Amino acid sequence: MRNAEPIWEHVETHRDDLIGLADRVWGTPETLYNEYRSCAEHTAMLRDKGFAVTEEVAGIPTAILGEAGEGGPVIAILGEYDALPGLSQEANVAYPQPLETGGNGHGCGHNLLGSASLLAACALKDWLAETGTPGRVRYYGCPAEEGGAAKTFMVRAGAFADVDAAICWHPSPMTKVTDPHSLANTRIDFTFTGRSSHAAVAPHLGRSALDAAELTAVGVNYLREHVPQSSRIHYAYLDAGGTAPNVVQGRTKVRYAVRATSLKAMLELNERVMNCARGAALMSGTQVDIKVFAAVSNLLGNDPLEDAMDEALHALGGVPFDEADKAYAAEIQKTLSAEDIANAYRAHGMEPREGEALCDWVVPRSNIEERMMGSTDVADVSWAVPTVQARVATHAIGTPGHSWQVTAQGKAPAAHKGMVHAAKAMGAVARMLFTDEVLLARAKKNHHERLAKEPYVCPIPDDVVPPLVPRPAAAE
Repeated sequence: MRNAEPIWEHVETHRDDLIGLADRVWGTPETLYNEYRSCAEHTAMLRDKGFAVTEEVAGIPTAILGEAGEGGPVIAILGEYDALPGLSQEANVAYPQPLETGGNGHGCGHNLLGSASLLAACALKDWLAETGTPGRVRYYGCPAEEGGAAKTFMVRAGAFADVDAAICWHPSPMTKVTDPHSLANTRIDFTFTGRSSHAAVAPHLGRSALDAAELTAVGVNYLREHVPQSSRIHYAYLDAGGTAPNVVQGRTKVRYAVRATSLKAMLELNERVMNCARGAALMSGTQVDIKVFAAVSNLLGNDPLEDAMDEALHALGGVPFDEADKAYAAEIQKTLSAEDIANAYRAHGMEPREGEALCDWVVPRSNIEERMMGSTDVADVSWAVPTVQARVATHAIGTPGHSWQVTAQGKAPAAHKGMVHAAKAMGAVARMLFTDEVLLARAKKNHHERLAKEPYVCPIPDDVVPPLVPRPAAAE
């Protein structure tokens, strides 16, 4: 395993500090662009560990960068720390129990994601200094992965312009190299403006913005028959125009998420969805304002880096869970359906196993013909620089993403073991890149060849800025 053991030892040196960071971030869950406390915790840890810190990367108050080392290649380790709304949950129990009704929660495990990435960066910093190896490790603290596309804005601002390769991971029920497949995704806001009136006395004077929003939904629903099966279109009302049925609604706002397997296909589908809204405005006698809220590309793979990550994971083996970890995971599984558990295996090309509560092995790489995919702003980094990701087991097999069950398991010993394991895998791959010029050259060549087939176009228009949230007074 290319002498990666020193990296693992350095990970162990910092593990307790970074587990503490993960738990503190779990305890202050903040959603997109509002991660002021979480960002402050990461910033304090970077400074405590001796990194040179850059704040407000790309003009985003909750984005940070920490760098260590000199000369050589720049290897980026990507971290995240945003939470999700509505997933507040007590830790280490196997039943739904919100800590705060309607509150936020780390239902995707990003408290672990950022902490493990920073743990890997700390280990690499020590190793670079100990060995005198030329190179710089750079930790990127990235907000707003959940719907805010911060990394896309960061790429557009040039934050990765001098990076040679990027490494990331994500908490998961399984441990494996992440398949480099995701859906490009745009979130578009449609604001319809009509004319309010009394719905009984003067309905003929009204022009209903709610009608326009509903007509848009009708048009999009007919459109679904005529798009590729892998495309996805979802929507949610941000403002339905009020609660009084006897008033013609004069203003509504609805957000659409449009997904496709490629950036080109997504941009084409965006225009068709926009045309539905334009037609609805014409039919209802209203005006429509169309604005892209955020957007991400589809992931770009990198064969040499994926081979290196697979080597690192197999050298480590599975996460070393103990019987207590498995017992708690088995209790969580009792809250899941058999279909949830079976799907966790089949999504990774495996047949379901009986009696397995936690994945303590490494899933073999496979080509799955039919896969259900989500979206991530890591994708835009993958177009900017060669990028690889791992998925590492931190919660019970079958646990659905974006669920109270993920939040409940986010501070468990099993989660801590998984995040330390992820740090060791990422550190090992970065060490390969610092010491193996051929591997880095092959990764760059593979990246350039892919870009030659389809050049990168930022999916967010130049005039769209991040939807930043003001710093709350309590976070000052």
